[in-house]
Amino acid sequence: MGIPSTPHPTHGLVVIQPLKHQRCSACRRGPLSLLVMENGAPRCLSCVDLGHLVLLPRGDTALTRRSREESALSAVVVRFNRRKGRYERQGVLVEEAALARAEERCLADAEARRRRRARDARRRGVADERFAAAFAAEILRLFPGCPAERARAIAAHASVRGSGRVGRSAAGRALSEGAVISAVVAGVRHVDTPYDQLLMSGVPRNEARRRIAPAVEGVLRAWQEAGEEAEEEAEEEAEGSGPDAPGYGR
Repeated sequence: MGIPSTPHPTHGLVVIQPLKHQRCSACRRGPLSLLVMENGAPRCLSCVDLGHLVLLPRGDTALTRRSREESALSAVVVRFNRRKGRYERQGVLVEEAALARAEERCLADAEARRRRRARDARRRGVADERFAAAFAAEILRLFPGCPAERARAIAAHASVRGSGRVGRSAAGRALSEGAVISAVVAGVRHVDTPYDQLLMSGVPRNEARRRIAPAVEGVLRAWQEAGEEAEEEAEEEAEGSGPDAPGYGR
């Protein structure tokens, strides 16, 4: 299929990146890297009064838009794609001063976006810390015997933003009991049992979990019973200091 002599009209001027070496039909300069088809003949940019423009390659939408806004004269640069059978945009020609002004505007926006991202990151950090603390508190409520440091570590691991772990699920964000227990089980499985070593030795995951299930249950039971014992001791102390206790009121 032959190349159309000119691309389909678009808004404004169109400049072509030729696929073959061509010379200007007016001044005979060439080969031309860019040309304009005028009355069916190739013309160089100087001959069509576009030689003072500079090329801004495609890729930065904001910079392209602002460069064209700032430039009194501009042109779209296209090149023919033989495989697709159509002209495709390669960039724009704009005034050099307009490009500089557009770049300054984009830099100012980039700084504003950087500051906004920093503020958003700080807000997310504070929210994440509060959520992890609430998650750890729920772990300690369900497993009072769990060391506080372990509870914080489990909560921090389970609630990493974007991790897809149970703490970031809908149930996890709602601090549902099932989600919290799942996070604790996962933490115990990796820290308090030989689960990781079993996986590394080639034991299938389901079989490895079956083997270490009693150890996991033992840790969870110990953390729960420790809390029950503490509650019983507190109740006994409270009863021993009541009005019926020996020596009360003396």
